[in-house]
Amino acid sequence: MLRKAIFTFSVSVASFVSVHAQTTYLQLNTEDQYLIDKLETQSGHLTNEVFTSIKPIQRKGAVQFLLEKRQNARELKLSSIERYNIDHAISVSGEWTPDEDGAIDSKLPWFKTFYKKQPDFIHVKTKDFFLSVNPVISAQLMSEKNSNNTGGSKYWSTRGAELRGWIAKKIGFYTYLTDNQEKVPEFVDNWITRHRAVPGADFYKKTGSTYDYFLARGYIDFAVIKDKVNVTFGYDRHFLGDGVRSLFLSDFSAPSTFLRINTKIWKLNYQNLFMELTPQYYDNPNDDRLPRKYATVHTLSVNATRWLNIGLFESVMFSRRDRFEFDYMIPVIFYRALERKEGSPDNVNIGFNFKAIVARRFQFYGQFMLDEFQSSKLFSNSGWWANKYGMQIGGKYFNAFGIKNLDLQGEINAVRPYTYSHRDSTSNYTNYNQPLAHPLGADFREVIGVLNYQPMKNLYVTVRGMYYQQGVDTGNSNYGSDIFRDYNDNRTQDFNVKMINGVKVTCASLNVNLSYELRENLFLDLGGTHREYQYDSNLFPKYTTNYFYGGLRLNIARRNYDFY
Repeated sequence: MLRKAIFTFSVSVASFVSVHAQTTYLQLNTEDQYLIDKLETQSGHLTNEVFTSIKPIQRKGAVQFLLEKRQNARELKLSSIERYNIDHAISVSGEWTPDEDGAIDSKLPWFKTFYKKQPDFIHVKTKDFFLSVNPVISAQLMSEKNSNNTGGSKYWSTRGAELRGWIAKKIGFYTYLTDNQEKVPEFVDNWITRHRAVPGADFYKKTGSTYDYFLARGYIDFAVIKDKVNVTFGYDRHFLGDGVRSLFLSDFSAPSTFLRINTKIWKLNYQNLFMELTPQYYDNPNDDRLPRKYATVHTLSVNATRWLNIGLFESVMFSRRDRFEFDYMIPVIFYRALERKEGSPDNVNIGFNFKAIVARRFQFYGQFMLDEFQSSKLFSNSGWWANKYGMQIGGKYFNAFGIKNLDLQGEINAVRPYTYSHRDSTSNYTNYNQPLAHPLGADFREVIGVLNYQPMKNLYVTVRGMYYQQGVDTGNSNYGSDIFRDYNDNRTQDFNVKMINGVKVTCASLNVNLSYELRENLFLDLGGTHREYQYDSNLFPKYTTNYFYGGLRLNIARRNYDFY
């Protein structure tokens, strides 16, 4: 139902409004996305070209921002490596430079046909048409040792293609298609078995100990008001926030069908996101049509001062039998009021976020997400179970201690029990058996630290550490960490519910990764992870995992198993 509604909406808008220049978007978790965030902080003031708290980021705005920073490189005291990174990022999205030809020429093209431009296997540019086609390949081998002596050889293999382009600068398009096989570390395999889902993927098959899935993402984009309002219709993922995690909406779960209306004007960026999702399910042996549920998300991001960005977030998750609730398609309204009008059957979340730039070196950010509460019980210190909320606070330190290209990040996340869950299991904050926000769900507190260092142009060093505590269910008791459960199902108590409710588990992990760029977007990765997990320290020993890996990847971000 949502697909019909949003397709009709898109066609209607395109038919009755003069269509202007569109854009495409940077892939999530790329070096270019990280570079923009760093340069904004180093400049000492926020830009209105891109709003980094709302991802993915428009390529057009990104290139305009990067061109400005390249022009002011001396004033910003950028290192030679930072200038190299800017040139690289502009080249990858070179169709958006003023001459529409910003991609760097290859010194040795293949057969005078392929890799004529450094970033693109196939690069076609005419007056009314642009097309970039690239292979997507990964081959990573792992060796695992764990406390159960069930490790051994693991691997991750991907083959596919990515293409993007525009037609007459009116319609932009993007497609990403890959065939994937994974034999994962045991703790990841346990997560997949428990949730009946491969993180970031939708339908999958398991053959022996290998997970096999086909992943497809794509969208079309057009601007109904030039450089002001863009409409995007597709199947993809999103991320809201400035941290490693997001308490609003993350890219952890499977892609979903969406209609996105993004309005950027003055110092404001306002986004409406309408999504068709898949509620939790068990087995589907007859390949029957899976049920549907829906979500609408409003996000407002405002550059309140030159150094402070604040944002408001609102979402509603709901399920109707093959029908979208058209009340929730109103682009400017308070959903909680509409939800009460409907009889309060749905799951409404609201939130606040901020980002502050300090001394051209530091960036501080945070989120507060509110699921449900009663003020009288929130401030009575009674630990009422339905005071459901989550908090994030974090900071980034660029060129730390005066060392060029050494960047540090620290982040704390905490989410109360029963947050994101709902009495109607189809209205919980999930998609395709995976959390839509934080991978841990609820009832946890977590600390994350990240070190990024680029000692030379083509070498990237990353160290990531994570520690969390979480309360988990025992027997049939519901302590609030499982966001897929009905919060009324065997809830253990109504009051004195603490942040860590139930049996406490602890987990600590450390990953060290080296990535060397052999040529444009072709990386050699080497690294290892040490992980310790303990269930009820009074009764059980630590479960330890060590694995080492190495491999090649082309035009794809590294698959990260270190933060489950």
